[in-house]
Amino acid sequence: MRVFPTMLVCLLPLGALAQELDDAGLRAWIETFRDRAVSAGITSETYDTAMGAVRFAPEIIKRDRNQSEFTKTIWDYLSTAVSDVRVANGKAALKREQTALTEISDAYGVPAEIITAIWGLESAYGTFRGSDPVLDSMVSLAYDARRAAFFEDQLLAALQILQKGDTTPDQLRGSWAGAMGHTQFMPTSFQDHAVDWTGDGRRDIWGEDPKDALASTAAYLKANGWTTGQPWGFEVVLPEGFDYRLADRTVQKAPEEWAGLGVRSASGQSLSDTGPASILLPAGHEGVAFMIFDNFEVLESYNTADAYVIGVGYLADRIAGGAPLQGNWPRQDRALSYDERIELQERLRDAGFDPQKIDAKIGPLTVNAVRDWQAAQGLIPDGYASLRLLDRLRGG
Repeated sequence: MRVFPTMLVCLLPLGALAQELDDAGLRAWIETFRDRAVSAGITSETYDTAMGAVRFAPEIIKRDRNQSEFTKTIWDYLSTAVSDVRVANGKAALKREQTALTEISDAYGVPAEIITAIWGLESAYGTFRGSDPVLDSMVSLAYDARRAAFFEDQLLAALQILQKGDTTPDQLRGSWAGAMGHTQFMPTSFQDHAVDWTGDGRRDIWGEDPKDALASTAAYLKANGWTTGQPWGFEVVLPEGFDYRLADRTVQKAPEEWAGLGVRSASGQSLSDTGPASILLPAGHEGVAFMIFDNFEVLESYNTADAYVIGVGYLADRIAGGAPLQGNWPRQDRALSYDERIELQERLRDAGFDPQKIDAKIGPLTVNAVRDWQAAQGLIPDGYASLRLLDRLRGG
């Protein structure tokens, strides 16, 4: 679970890090932080025992400050996230945990397939739960000070987990950024939403038995507003002459209203009223179109990337026996690099279509700026930020 936004920053040389941050400095920081931890309810015994073996992890700092130059296109991402192997393994995992997942689904109102899909994307159904010591990661990232407040809160939550006895320091492991267990909870999210489904007195999301983690994921989604009986979304076919300015997350209509505009389900099912819906075009008018509901936004609370949310929903549908996507993707395109995303935003701003943030993130603000620029140029206003669009902005 990625509950904090990816930060796009320059990478300092690791040698520079060693000069600024080291084990001696970390030990001093740990001693200073002790008073805050005790004030937050952590006993001296818990603190000293847990923090005694913590080490500075410069490789964690390096990974936190680094950002991949290129991102994947959504079709490349989905080819891995919803591969035939992952679908088959998901069906097997659902069958293996069928009794528990059915009971969990009944208790929280979240479909078993959605829970299973998150499990599949976060840890390949428990195969890769993370092996980095969480305390090393949280302490190193808090000591780094770049995002100290966030990681200090995570560290306190991790100490509370240990103090409560949900797990032991040697078992408190996860990703380099501190996401833990079968469904990758950050420590604060664990504290807020984890449940003891098995009734053994521990909220164990790390062990071989995934039931506590699966129930905790359902509890998290319910707490964030999951609507029982509503889909996350589904593939649709847009009519010829569709007004692409309506493909905007802020434009919501009842499914029947969309049907009246010529929008139809790709599977041929009727568009029943399951709440207000929007049209999403993650790859513009040449790509697959989706009708998405409020549960899409709930899944975004788990991970804000549209590709991830579509991956969860699509994988859940495939696990349930649904067909592959029917539409096409603009496979001639590649993902924009970090520098190209920055350039795109700057050129939009300079052309009078300010995306408001120059941060290399193609979020709603940039999509809206792209759409407005396209409309002004007489292009199809689908909001798709592609290399072809950047070339047009360059005047090429």
